[in-house]
Amino acid sequence: MSLLLIIIAGTYFITWFRGPYRTSRAAAWARTVFDPAAYGLVPRAVLDPHRAGPPAPADRGAAVQSLAEAAWSGNWRPAAAHVEAAGEDWDERWSRLELLAEIAEQDDDWLTAWRAADPGSCDAATLEAKHMVSRAWAIRGSGFAHEVPAARMAEFRRLLPAAIEAAHRAALLAPENPGPWVVMVLAARGAQYTPDRFAPLWDGLVTRAPYHYEGHWQGMQYWCAKWYGTNRKMMAFARRAMDKAPVGSPLAGIYVHALSELESRSGLRALPRTRAGKRRLKAVAAALAAVPADNPRLPALRHLLADHLGKAGLHAASVEQFRLIGRWCGAGPWANRPDPVDAFDLARGVAVRLSRTKPLPPETRNLKDAVLHHHA
Repeated sequence: MSLLLIIIAGTYFITWFRGPYRTSRAAAWARTVFDPAAYGLVPRAVLDPHRAGPPAPADRGAAVQSLAEAAWSGNWRPAAAHVEAAGEDWDERWSRLELLAEIAEQDDDWLTAWRAADPGSCDAATLEAKHMVSRAWAIRGSGFAHEVPAARMAEFRRLLPAAIEAAHRAALLAPENPGPWVVMVLAARGAQYTPDRFAPLWDGLVTRAPYHYEGHWQGMQYWCAKWYGTNRKMMAFARRAMDKAPVGSPLAGIYVHALSELESRSGLRALPRTRAGKRRLKAVAAALAAVPADNPRLPALRHLLADHLGKAGLHAASVEQFRLIGRWCGAGPWANRPDPVDAFDLARGVAVRLSRTKPLPPETRNLKDAVLHHHA
């Protein structure tokens, strides 16, 4: 029996040692030899660290600017029409509310006017409640609780319950609309809602919108270890979200967000390296392949997925995500590094080397590079 244990221990040690050694050698190759274009990847010289993915069409940018200028001039009606046009596409409706929330952060007089002129509008009431949450966090700041002055913490503690009450009132205006419930779920962490108080808020949200992306992201945050859950509870939540995600939804991407949260809190060794974990990552890749290319959440999710596929040893799948990402590297995890371009390019090179991807025939590289530039 002791001999068997020695053999098992020796095998484990060799495997453990070989992994970092192979990665180190691959990194050296990536820094000195790697030619991205030879493998169907965008050349380093054109990588863009300012965006996660392609910019929105120019006409959309102009429409957003027009919407903002109308609001700041006191005309709230285009904002109201913009949200209403989303209909019952609740993810899109929430995205439009988030845009209006950004506009309100600069000047909220138009929101006050909207609420006064149309007190029965659930959208206006929801936006007001969300704006209260944003103000609360702006007052508190991002420091640890003991670093926040008592007066600011008291105002923070006052505003968040008031925001939840405002969201409850908004929910009465349009019972089918999940927007107010997203605000309640968003505010629950800072308002120190225990799990038994959080549960009715969560039930209220998923009853109305069972696949709401932002709602699930906020739910994942609630169940993470730094708030009211544990690593295990957070990962279980992410797996449930992934398992119920319908085809075409980015909801499965919540799983890679959870992995990033897990790694940030507990380190690289906390990430699952099991076969089940690898199957999960492959399933996320398959799910994202079905998400429409213009979904604004897709680029950032691909960056996280490429990173975690590589860390799980699924290097060929990671290379494929890097091909789909193209030239953009302005997203996590690269954007959190001192040099995002270098971090992104290094990860691509390591994935290529460890996947043993074969270079393209020289005569096809220029054509492939032209195609990549066109789509990037």
